[in-house]
Amino acid sequence: MTASLLELDHVVKRFATGGLLARRQITAVHEVSFTLTRERPEIFAIVGESGSGKSTLANMILGTLAPSGGVLRFAGRDIAAIRSRVDREAFMAKVQPVFQNPFEAFNPLTRIEDYLFATARRFCGATRAAEAHRVADAALQHVGLSLAELRGRFAHELSGGQLQRIAVARALIAKPQLIVADEPVSMVDASLRMSNVNLFRALRDDLGVSIIYITHDLATTYHISDRVIIMQQGHVVESGPARAVLSNPSHAYSIALKNAVLPPDPLLAARMIRPADPARPVSPAG
Repeated sequence: MTASLLELDHVVKRFATGGLLARRQITAVHEVSFTLTRERPEIFAIVGESGSGKSTLANMILGTLAPSGGVLRFAGRDIAAIRSRVDREAFMAKVQPVFQNPFEAFNPLTRIEDYLFATARRFCGATRAAEAHRVADAALQHVGLSLAELRGRFAHELSGGQLQRIAVARALIAKPQLIVADEPVSMVDASLRMSNVNLFRALRDDLGVSIIYITHDLATTYHISDRVIIMQQGHVVESGPARAVLSNPSHAYSIALKNAVLPPDPLLAARMIRPADPARPVSPAG
């Protein structure tokens, strides 16, 4: 069995833009490499502003987007080569997403418990109602909630912070080894943000789940992450232990992020900071 849980080896993603006569390619992710091991669960942060390529990278890790070059491996297997329904289901059980907007993750006309029961049936074979209830409640307990308090409720009756915790619980039902969390607290009220962020640390420590934590928020990254890469225009410009990198960044882009001087617009941000390669085109892909 391979010692690597997740391995990215010189991963590239290009997108074609423009019309038929003015077609060109934009590189959204350029030669990104890193490895997560099985032996040491960790929170690995991918940090950058809009247009840095971090969400594109997340989609390739989840297998929803194929790389243009390089290879992504999960447990030694090429993610892009996982195509059959059975293999895809097995992969999805081990690699679960948590997305930015919890309100978009749940249909307002469907009870919250129905989502959890469906996930229990799909990934745990919980065909009996009692078993589906047990599995769902156990997952909710890990995020500080319970099935009893959520029974019969709909998404609009809950706060964004509660919904994000439910989204995490839903992911936990599959007993994943890796959670890919894309801006998971950006839409949560500031007063609850750190509480939800601490949840990921508990999943790492108590359940041995590794987390890919994708964010533009350096404060939460510093607080919970073990390692970090900082991305600008698809390139990794800095990497290493999170607190060391964020306490003393060396790249101009990292320093600007720390000083919170960059606007969210990637084109404006690019004009403020000279890229490492001045000839490299600005890539607005996220």
